[in-house]
Amino acid sequence: MKFAKVMPTILGGALLLASVSSATAAPVSDQSIPLQAPYASEEGIPLNSGTDDTIFNYLGQQEQFLNSDVKSQLKIVKRNTDTSGVRHFRLKQYIKGIPVYGAEQTVHLDKTGAVSSALGDLPPIEEQAIPNDGVAEISGEDAIRIATEEATSRIGELGAAEITPQAELNIYHHEEDGQTYLVYITEVNVLEPAPLRTKYFINAVHGSIVSQFDLINFATGTGTGVLGDTKTLTTTQSGSTFQLKDTTRGNGIQTYTANNGSSLPGSLLTDSDNIWTDRAGVDAHAHAAATYDFYKNKFNRNGINGNGLLIRSTVHYGSNYNNAFWNGAQIVFGDGDGTTFRSLSGDLDVVGHELTHGVIEYTANLEYRNEPGALNEAFADIFGNTIQSKNWLLGDDIYTPNIPGDALRSLSNPTLYGQPDKYSDRYTGTQDNGGVHTNSGIINKAYYLAAQGGTHNGVTVTGIGRDKAIQIFYSTLVNYLTPTSKFAAAKTATIQAAKDLYGATSAEANAITKAYQAVGL
Repeated sequence: MKFAKVMPTILGGALLLASVSSATAAPVSDQSIPLQAPYASEEGIPLNSGTDDTIFNYLGQQEQFLNSDVKSQLKIVKRNTDTSGVRHFRLKQYIKGIPVYGAEQTVHLDKTGAVSSALGDLPPIEEQAIPNDGVAEISGEDAIRIATEEATSRIGELGAAEITPQAELNIYHHEEDGQTYLVYITEVNVLEPAPLRTKYFINAVHGSIVSQFDLINFATGTGTGVLGDTKTLTTTQSGSTFQLKDTTRGNGIQTYTANNGSSLPGSLLTDSDNIWTDRAGVDAHAHAAATYDFYKNKFNRNGINGNGLLIRSTVHYGSNYNNAFWNGAQIVFGDGDGTTFRSLSGDLDVVGHELTHGVIEYTANLEYRNEPGALNEAFADIFGNTIQSKNWLLGDDIYTPNIPGDALRSLSNPTLYGQPDKYSDRYTGTQDNGGVHTNSGIINKAYYLAAQGGTHNGVTVTGIGRDKAIQIFYSTLVNYLTPTSKFAAAKTATIQAAKDLYGATSAEANAITKAYQAVGL
């Protein structure tokens, strides 16, 4: 999440429409969907041949779009059942046994076991179009070296990797040039000489860089400990010392200090009497716990990955560092310079935003560029704001501490902070990965209208409240969106989610429909 304020002079963003249709006879690459809300996880359940046959028989009707037998290309990788009994399945595409990057299909069975809908983005790739017949000419180690050299050329000699780099062979359909490539996908993730997390697509035949984009999500926050309030913390006693280590939530919440350095995770925060005075640490720890509780209580979700993944936070990163970010493994908070930002762990909606980026990685895994990236940022904003539910602002408690009422973004009025509030005003340039922090305002506004109601662009929406709205958006994220979903697909998914939860002619479904109409979708 990036909290540098976006000025109107760089407004806009490259947003691409996804097409959708009903589950009756639509091609696999162009489909519609229904959704469900709070779900009971069923990952790892044994295969059900009857259920799987239903799914593959349905998809087989669209076989011409796969250019091959359905079962040879699509594999079920995740399945769960929501609390209403609807079953959700996520499938990935493979050609010649090689995964196709971002190519996923979701299929949904109603209570009778019939296919009710599907959504996905499967590029029409012919097997003969796979370069070099799917055989790589360079190694994964070569690809990692090429990516490392590019990163070094940008920021200087790299420090130690935060996550050990790996290279996975994929088939990649490049939207910009329409070509199909055999690539290694790898990441460079370092903190020195500057925080960097970049995904690379390295041509596995020639060794050139086909594509790349940055993944670090920069953040900021609002606070209590930072603002002087008192918080109750769950800590652990070790001998005569207390640690900021919570073992009661998932696999734990741990809070560290970098001591104004750049090594992660740093030193676990400790105290002699369990009366904590490190305000940034107090807020990071308490806000991580509040975010965990929100996902657990609202959706029965056990942490970021649904399986209790350890939540690790580090405060006091760098000197006067005016950012915070999720690096794929943990959250990092700077102290701010006291003018632009105060300590960045101080805002619950920001901590919630950053942890939601983790949830997104483990669910829809929305690609962090262009429309999917704007959806990624919007869902992080929406959940972060709803976790706090204080107002419709983000970052208002820590941004420009000497200017009362200022904030980084507004869900109710995105234009206050340089974001569009309707699709026709979207940014169509290349900055900020295609405007991911700009065009998110369009979806933020739709959520606000659905929850709160109001009239926008001549469309009147009757609000349904935050509780119902967030259930609908959670189901959309977890069960229906895929890595390359765009705004049109998100619209269709969210509307269908409301219909499945509350009824096709319900006030809730109508509110979601009207909210998207109001922002020009």
